[in-house]
Amino acid sequence: MARATNRSGLPNERSSTVLLILDMVSRFDFPDGEATARAARRIAPHIARLKERIRAAHFQVIYVNDNPGRWRSDAPALLREAAAPDSRGAAVLEALRPAKEDYFILKPRHSAFFATPLATILEALDTRRVILTGVSSHQCVLFTANDAHVRQFELVVPSDCIGAPSATDTRLAISYFRRALGAAVIPQSRWRA
Repeated sequence: MARATNRSGLPNERSSTVLLILDMVSRFDFPDGEATARAARRIAPHIARLKERIRAAHFQVIYVNDNPGRWRSDAPALLREAAAPDSRGAAVLEALRPAKEDYFILKPRHSAFFATPLATILEALDTRRVILTGVSSHQCVLFTANDAHVRQFELVVPSDCIGAPSATDTRLAISYFRRALGAAVIPQSRWRA
């Protein structure tokens, strides 16, 4: 029996809240990669705990990741590369490996919305609240938050689930999330479904 789909052609699922995990699948072999990898390793356990609670509440999880190198749209290759023994991101991936039921989107630029199907997926899921996690707080998380805000999503940014090469970058981003976007910035342990 075929699974029922909505007008977007996606399976009929509903998820008023969606957890976005940004750029946590990586080798972190770019400028500032070592510092970004340290931040990612620090926040990965917090994101993993939040992901467990999101799943227990029957909400969806969407990984959105940079597509390094030449554009191939090859998520399995990205996962293999991030898991390699010489990868700075191997421990991060071990803590946050995407599950079969998770969505996985590759993006060409900073925002998870830019040139990706994310808006279509969120519409199909009837999503109203987006929880943003990942790296880097002052770049990809911030650009995604801006785009979510203009699309009128309620924003939650768990303060212990975002990171950047420097703590100053994260503090500036947190101030912006609160003041300009009206986001709820709280530790992940305080989030309630």
